[in-house]
Amino acid sequence: MAAIPLYPLEASGGWPLWTSYAARFLSIDGRIADPAIQGQTTSEGQAYALFFALVANDRPRFERVLEWTQNNLAGGDLTRNLPAWHWGKSPSGAWTVLDRNSASDADLWIAYTLLEAARYWGEPRYQALGEGLAAIIARFEVEDLPGFGAMLLPGYRDFHVGDTFFLNPSYVPVQLLLGLAAHCPQGPWRAIAANVPRLVKASAPRGFALDWVSYRPGHGFGFEAPAGKKPLASYDAIRVYLWAGTLPAAVSARQTILDALPGMARALSQAAAPPAVVNLDGTIANPHSGPGFSASVAPYLLARGERDRAAAQRRRVSEAFHRDSGLYGPSPDYYEQNLILFSEGWLQNRYLFTTTGHLDLLWRRK
Repeated sequence: MAAIPLYPLEASGGWPLWTSYAARFLSIDGRIADPAIQGQTTSEGQAYALFFALVANDRPRFERVLEWTQNNLAGGDLTRNLPAWHWGKSPSGAWTVLDRNSASDADLWIAYTLLEAARYWGEPRYQALGEGLAAIIARFEVEDLPGFGAMLLPGYRDFHVGDTFFLNPSYVPVQLLLGLAAHCPQGPWRAIAANVPRLVKASAPRGFALDWVSYRPGHGFGFEAPAGKKPLASYDAIRVYLWAGTLPAAVSARQTILDALPGMARALSQAAAPPAVVNLDGTIANPHSGPGFSASVAPYLLARGERDRAAAQRRRVSEAFHRDSGLYGPSPDYYEQNLILFSEGWLQNRYLFTTTGHLDLLWRRK
């Protein structure tokens, strides 16, 4: 697939969008601060920063992000402690962990990226950390759902309430699970990967992936959400299209997942942009999404063979670019920039996933 870069490739192998993102959101000590939540930090932000730093061959920033994450979110040891998902200023004014629950998607990205970083940079320490974290993810965040099989819960607590399990389809990119299976073959990763297509299909009753879905043994899937959440297709679920689109075509799960998600393609046949929020019944609750949503669906549309619509979504992303910041939108949103980094990095061939879940990185190919 030919790349259609929004940025020129630098001779040094650098990545201008990552450089601009780091300048805006990454502190000198390695913390991603989200202005939308008073400069607080999530394990998601740290996980994504590690991945982008590896894609950019930016080892100094990778080291700073890793050190801050391990020391501040994981009690100094990622091989023994799941990272806390939320860090910020407490009511007393101290900067500290605000919620010690984990976010398993961030944990998955951190473990995967550490193992791939060990492979690319030849660093045994990264491998030990990645394998250790993968082991505690398997121990504390994976459940064998009766009547369904192995699945990653969204965190180590609060997602198994009574007889109900709450699941998030955007937390389980098949490519990462395949990669972890290649690195840690004794773990549950291949079994989880095999169950993801069924999860996505069950979570998309109108062809739109939902942010949350429930599962009750003996009853199957339903559309309850955890406390404080709603059964909508929105902020979380947009990543399901992105992960599906960036899967290699030779991975059989890709087509099954794409077939389960026709709703977004239908919506884009009638609108210039993806909807921001879709109700459980498939009606559009908010049609006004940002450029990150367009970036997320571009690989999905390409995977469906809809090249013209994919190009239209990329133009929408490009039109949101601001040269003064090197980012997208007049007031760049942290989450939107992450979605664009994932999408454009892949579309520019800066990174690809292989059929075994390993990374194929541009800077190594050059």
